[in-house]
Amino acid sequence: MREPSSSRRRGGKSRLLHSLAVGLAGALIAWSVPVWAQPSTAVHQFRVVGGLAGISQYTRWEEPFWTRELPRLSGGRFRADIVPFDRAGVPGEEMLRLVQLGVVPFGTALLSSLTATFPQYTAPDLAGLNPDIASLRASVAAFRPYLEQTLRKEQGVEVLALYVYPAQVLFCRKPLAGLSDLSGRRVRVSSAGQADFVGALGAVPVHTAFAQIVRSMEAGSMDCAITGTMSGNTLGLHAITTHLHALPITWGLAIFGANRTAWEALPPDLRALLRQELPRLEASIWEESERDTAQGMACNSGAATCTAGRKGQMVVVPVSEQDERRRQEIFQQTVLPRWLQRCGARCADIWNQTIGAARGLGTQKNP
Repeated sequence: MREPSSSRRRGGKSRLLHSLAVGLAGALIAWSVPVWAQPSTAVHQFRVVGGLAGISQYTRWEEPFWTRELPRLSGGRFRADIVPFDRAGVPGEEMLRLVQLGVVPFGTALLSSLTATFPQYTAPDLAGLNPDIASLRASVAAFRPYLEQTLRKEQGVEVLALYVYPAQVLFCRKPLAGLSDLSGRRVRVSSAGQADFVGALGAVPVHTAFAQIVRSMEAGSMDCAITGTMSGNTLGLHAITTHLHALPITWGLAIFGANRTAWEALPPDLRALLRQELPRLEASIWEESERDTAQGMACNSGAATCTAGRKGQMVVVPVSEQDERRRQEIFQQTVLPRWLQRCGARCADIWNQTIGAARGLGTQKNP
């Protein structure tokens, strides 16, 4: 990880983290305080910071698991409170650091938010890398051993699950026939990799928070937005945009991890239970993501197969052969080289030994 070049910047960063730690400590650090249900029975209760509020990953899977399934599976011995990270007062880009510090003992960090601080961990969901979920699974499988080992060793974070959101695609207010039509348009992005991708198409990337997409689109400050197929439907983009391009630019991977000290302080039977059940939760979320990707396409376009969202009348633009060629070119010539530049000298080796080898994407040299 590269440190900021300015001592002033380092001091500002430290003060920010200190302020966050102080502000969040009262609400989040009390994860290990037992609640005595009966004189002889201790109920171990702790706190979790989950994914984005209002999205099915959180409402249908994360929140029910921690508040209902965990108590049921443990016979009432273990309980957890959970709050979405975007309503917890936790900046997404600081989540991993706060887990590392123990201020957030159990937290969910979006890989896309780690670009500035830990770019090496963002490799499996680089823009243009995974045009379908099978490619994403292959990238994650190749990268996961490195991710788990390095987070444990260098950050003191125990990876407990990897979650994924539905495919992140383009919603546009004006017609487009293919990716080349994005030239000159202002496009909402959520990561540096997405910005690199749309910039290579001649578009103007506009970094915008998820909750601000509709407002910005309605205000006319954006022409298109990259977001999840079903997430966009939930936001109401199907009512204010007309065209939806089918290419998954990214997916939206998230790490669910624990501060290692906090993890090791849990009762051994709770750790065993979570090691057994969290992979099942992860598998359910991945299956839901794949379903929601298809449902988002169906609902936004008003297809009869839409059952999980609100029907729109959007035009779905299929991925043409020209679009597929452009995806490959942009990834190889722009997105991957710029990731290597941001990531530093060791990242070429990381790439070559993980995703590059597994996906047949060539040997990279240190920048």
